[in-house]
Amino acid sequence: MLNHALDGLTVIDFTQIAAGPISTMLLADMGARVIKVEPPGGELGRGLGPGWIGGDSALFHAFNRNKDGIALDLKAPEGVAVARRLIAGADIVVESMRPGVMDRLGLGHAQLLADRPALIYCSISAYGQSGPYADRAGVDGILQADSGLMSLIGTADGEPCKVQSPVVDVMTGYVAVMGILARLAQRQRDGRGGHLDVNLLNAALALQQSALTGYLSDGQLPVRSGSAAPYSAPNQAFRTADGWIMVAAYMPDRWRRLCQTLGLPALIDDPRFTTSPLRVANRDAMVDALTHVFVTRTTAQWLSVLRDADILCARVATYADVADHPQVAANGMIATALHPALGAIRMPGFPVCSRDINAGPVRPAPACGEHTASVLRSVGYDEGQIAALAASGAIHCAATQ
Repeated sequence: MLNHALDGLTVIDFTQIAAGPISTMLLADMGARVIKVEPPGGELGRGLGPGWIGGDSALFHAFNRNKDGIALDLKAPEGVAVARRLIAGADIVVESMRPGVMDRLGLGHAQLLADRPALIYCSISAYGQSGPYADRAGVDGILQADSGLMSLIGTADGEPCKVQSPVVDVMTGYVAVMGILARLAQRQRDGRGGHLDVNLLNAALALQQSALTGYLSDGQLPVRSGSAAPYSAPNQAFRTADGWIMVAAYMPDRWRRLCQTLGLPALIDDPRFTTSPLRVANRDAMVDALTHVFVTRTTAQWLSVLRDADILCARVATYADVADHPQVAANGMIATALHPALGAIRMPGFPVCSRDINAGPVRPAPACGEHTASVLRSVGYDEGQIAALAASGAIHCAATQ
């Protein structure tokens, strides 16, 4: 079962906000024990809103389920000593500090791998661990801009736009998991771990595989085209009487059926529209002709008519629509974590359709320092040592412990 695939593996998570927490959450979803290390005041992601669940941000809850949470002061030698003891019993370390910070703490990959060659150590950064931009900080929006992604989004005469969901962070988290799983497979063969350099820039470029390949082939800069695909037409959203509908009918048979269904058979043999490349070149005229018909009916009416004609279409859904989407429910993609104080917290689940993943209990994101004492006990600290570390400020234990 996928939610037990990584049973027995321990991950020490020194990440915050989005890309790193996404990667470690996915590892936890697959059964790894993830110990999330935060500073005593909590990580930055807890304070990013609006979008609040209790006193923490929805973003923090979205990316930190199924983890044990401890609070360490890594600026204190005693805190670093605790971290090293945790790592000594772990299989995987994931960190998202700026390059060089972990080295200065005595927790860098070269230092730890020298002691434990089987350790898998994944560094997540904005631009990579080496090169002229390695020292630069960056977040999702900065990398959407710097990678060229923002130049694709919006309309030709409008300002650049970003994807409001942090897609570069999410992609980076998935890339990190892919690298970690590949290293685990290699370690099964040769017993060795190693260092992974995962960064937002590379992930953002991977998101643009087709568009960037096109530019590298012909040197033509893409033009922002709103909802329209730059490589096919019609493949975009059209206004209806009460909203918007996305239609993909660029295949020859579907283009003919669309024209017939809309009562526009003359467009089939119109020399401006006989192929998808011609329709792209004459997109404005095509959109004008189709929109005049689409606005005469509601989105629901068009969905029924177009689906009967086997034309690919979908409403431009709001999150309210998504929350009630029957296929989302059938895929088990809404997971529910039961929080002892806040009740049910709903969020997207593990994206592979496997009933055993989302059927099991989902633990909510931990409170800051919620599991500090229990985690330290599990690696050999006694109550007196834990109390002394807490008194020194090197650790923080939530009051419930």
